[in-house]
Amino acid sequence: MNQDKYVFAQLVEFLNNNKFRRIVDKYDGNRYVKHFTCWNQLLAMMFGQLSNRESLRDLIVALEAHQAKCYHLGLGREPLAKTTLASANQNRDYRIFEDFAFFMMKEASDKRATHILDIEGKKYAFDSTTIPLCLATFPWAKFEVKKVESRHMSFMTLRLRFRLFLQ
Repeated sequence: MNQDKYVFAQLVEFLNNNKFRRIVDKYDGNRYVKHFTCWNQLLAMMFGQLSNRESLRDLIVALEAHQAKCYHLGLGREPLAKTTLASANQNRDYRIFEDFAFFMMKEASDKRATHILDIEGKKYAFDSTTIPLCLATFPWAKFEVKKVESRHMSFMTLRLRFRLFLQ
């Protein structure tokens, strides 16, 4: 049994919760809110983006499938309804999330400028790309009845810029 935190919870630790709360207070985003705060909305939308969800319904279905894990992901104990998320997206001020995104981009660029990535050991970049192909030209790449694709995965060493092809 896994005793560590989920990857999503580890990513959330990098977010500056205090700065986000100050931005929410600036725009009064949690006024008249009992359970589904701006922080919960941010985490739900991040989960949807990182898990490649295509709609709110798709996101809610995914969250319902992981309902036992939602508390450990930082999304709270209460199940999330589609109407709750839709009305929060419609009624809350977008500037809360815009300001926080600009803050996170500035923080990332500042860390990049101070060479925070200068750590010991080898560093690799991983790329996984799906390339759509023409069925008439590439009959070997049959994916579905009318679709063909080729998946390209590669590692690249960051120091030497040397690409290692996997597939």
